[in-house]
Amino acid sequence: MSANWSEQRPLSPFTSIWRWHVTMVTSILHRASGVALYGGVFVLVAWLAAAAEGPKAYLKLMAIMASWPGRALLFGFTLALSFHLLNGVRYLLWGKGIGYDKQTADRTAWLVIVLSSLMTLAIWATAYWGLDLLKIGG
Repeated sequence: MSANWSEQRPLSPFTSIWRWHVTMVTSILHRASGVALYGGVFVLVAWLAAAAEGPKAYLKLMAIMASWPGRALLFGFTLALSFHLLNGVRYLLWGKGIGYDKQTADRTAWLVIVLSSLMTLAIWATAYWGLDLLKIGG
């Protein structure tokens, strides 16, 4: 019996039967946030190197990070960190066999998305307005 390669072979069924759902999105975002955190380490290393090099290099990097693109980069890094942290806890619970049923998995996925967004906003609000409260003596 020889293989007939001219026959139409079946395609993976995901293209015709799978629909996007929140747990798929969080799985993809978990991987993407891990990549973003990996890239963010280079910014952290640049910050440490600039601090070690001296005030001129440090102020130059701080000027870049204070620009709108720099702030967007830092905001994205904060969001990636918050999401990856909370979703990692969710995955740890799954590793213990907790939260596998569809309803719980969907609810915790939405919870991770909402809480990571709120956590990021809280961090940035604290950074912008909370630091003014720490000034002593005006």
